[in-house]
Amino acid sequence: MQLDMTKESLCINKIVGQKTENIFVEGDMIVPDVKPDILNTISTTGNVCIYKKEVLEGKVRIDGEVEVYVIYLADNENEETRSLSTSVDFTQIIDFENCNNGMSLDEAITIGSLECRVLNGRKINVKANLQFEGTLYSNETIEIVKQVNNLNDVQSLERNLKLNSLVGEGISKTYAKDTIMIDNIDNLAEVLKTELSIKNKDIKISYNKVLAKADVCIKMLYLTEDNRIKLVENVAPIMGFVDIENVTEEDICDMRYQLKNMLVKPNSVEEHSVYIEAQIELYARVYQNKEVTVIGDLYSPSENLVFKQRNVNTMSNKLCVNSMCNIREKMSVPEIGGNQIYDVEVTPVIIERTIANSKVMFQGEMRLKYLYATNQTCGIGVKEMKLPFEHQVEIQGVSLTTNIRTEMEIASQDFVVGTDGMIEAKVDINFVLDVSNTLQINMIDEVKLDETRNKEIYSMVIYFVKPGDTLWNIAKKLGSTVSDIVRVNKIEDENKIYPGQQLFVPKYVYTKREITA
Repeated sequence: MQLDMTKESLCINKIVGQKTENIFVEGDMIVPDVKPDILNTISTTGNVCIYKKEVLEGKVRIDGEVEVYVIYLADNENEETRSLSTSVDFTQIIDFENCNNGMSLDEAITIGSLECRVLNGRKINVKANLQFEGTLYSNETIEIVKQVNNLNDVQSLERNLKLNSLVGEGISKTYAKDTIMIDNIDNLAEVLKTELSIKNKDIKISYNKVLAKADVCIKMLYLTEDNRIKLVENVAPIMGFVDIENVTEEDICDMRYQLKNMLVKPNSVEEHSVYIEAQIELYARVYQNKEVTVIGDLYSPSENLVFKQRNVNTMSNKLCVNSMCNIREKMSVPEIGGNQIYDVEVTPVIIERTIANSKVMFQGEMRLKYLYATNQTCGIGVKEMKLPFEHQVEIQGVSLTTNIRTEMEIASQDFVVGTDGMIEAKVDINFVLDVSNTLQINMIDEVKLDETRNKEIYSMVIYFVKPGDTLWNIAKKLGSTVSDIVRVNKIEDENKIYPGQQLFVPKYVYTKREITA
């Protein structure tokens, strides 16, 4: 016989797996006919654009490109500074255990290293080491049994749980479009490199929408026709909406910003300007803090109930933590001396992460690449350095089993050159930690009534408590109730019983029904 039950539907989101992997990308750059031969390279930089990802059976597929900028010394009389740019496409298959179609992938791909080798005066080989960090999520709608309605004496073992229920997820695109103005006295020869970063991220939740706002910070290094090197910086605000039904201001939202593609070209309409356009994907996943009561076990003293039990993993205690790491160091760089610094590329890298005493501790290094003025013909020099740093973030209740995803954003940077070859570095790194725990729910399912036995008599037994016993286990085994045992034995605290303790247990005795043809 099937029983009438009250159930609650719940959409759970669980982490199936996390993985880090290196992606190696290689390609060749050919020098266009309009540009001089290459003597040697000066600097190589790049941006990663991901334009497609697929979650397949047992694996994920990533399609993208690396936008590469190479500043080189020309092989001609004047040994001019020139530049090349190209896109190197890549496709990477990454094995993921327990991966299935329909799951969601949250990934971050950064450039670990980028190098180039001159093959001949007209050709360069480029190798990029990309660092992939991905988290695979599974969404599932489950039904939780709240109550058995048509049986009066059901005894249930309940747990009150706090978890994060998935409200929904969505994707949209937005564009950063900007015209970068250069000095009127400068005649643009070519763009040497362009660097984009997304800062000042902010979200607001309104009716059925998540509003995302941020600033796209643009740095462009360019060469003038009279062989001067200049840097210009600009900020382009972006805004976009992601439609998700039933979101509220109290919900928790994960918003990911991902560069899809970028266009940089001199403006044909307005002189002394460069047009830049970047397509950015917005991916939002919204959670609700939810309190649920779950029945982990049940029985009836008067009837024989048959049911299944299963364990379900979901997410709990989700939060986003921001913590600023302020690095203030003085470094001796005699190669630069008192010369002008055109630009400093700052790449923070985590070397080790440890967790102890409610703290997440990071050891890392800040990789610096200085592009500076020299007295040489090419007018530009490169100096690479590493600056170690430590940072810790206090998070109440964090443990070794906590799921932590870390992003680092350069909030600000300033490098002041002294006359004695000392450089004062001021860098602020914003650590963004996505934190959650995995909660295991033990729940019952498919409760039925076994009608092959009848209650006949009511009796009392004497029971001696064994190690590991609880009043619930004793009551269920002997066909009694916790409240009856507490009442008969005048127990003050039902959680405090001890081995060898004598209990009087009222119980029901059953015999099987006779089945007639």
